[in-house]
Amino acid sequence: MKSVFTFALGAAAGAAAAHFLDPDSGRRRRSQMRDQAQSKAAGAASAVQTQAQHATGMAKGAAGTVTPGHTRLEAPDDVTLARKVETHIFRAHDAPKGTVSVDVQAGVAYLRGVAAPEWIDRLAAEARQVEGISGVKNLLHTPGTPTPAAEPRFLAAQHFHRS
Repeated sequence: MKSVFTFALGAAAGAAAAHFLDPDSGRRRRSQMRDQAQSKAAGAASAVQTQAQHATGMAKGAAGTVTPGHTRLEAPDDVTLARKVETHIFRAHDAPKGTVSVDVQAGVAYLRGVAAPEWIDRLAAEARQVEGISGVKNLLHTPGTPTPAAEPRFLAAQHFHRS
């Protein structure tokens, strides 16, 4: 049995050698084999690098969320602040989500739209509680009343940043 296995292994090695060392086509076959091996190695290296970068990013994100005393060095931008205000003021299930819009410019939250009287002051007070908001310009009004006139945004932002 062992001699049959040895014979088969020898025959396979001989066939491979004949295939790659053939004087007419051996050079082309060896070149193809080398190119395929290099391509597979490069693809595997690229996949490993991509996975390593992903794992590093995940680890950095996880470390940032659990590090005690971790503080953010950069202030959030206005778009991020607007989303934070929306999340905070629209938590109540009956909040007027569809009729109130939030815009933040230079850290000042602008509340615009139509709301019931009990919501107008409540939404402004809740917006003031959001970290990073330096002021709130409440332009909400009740249905059927005119929209309050807003001062230009750059003046409102200067007013809120002075105090």
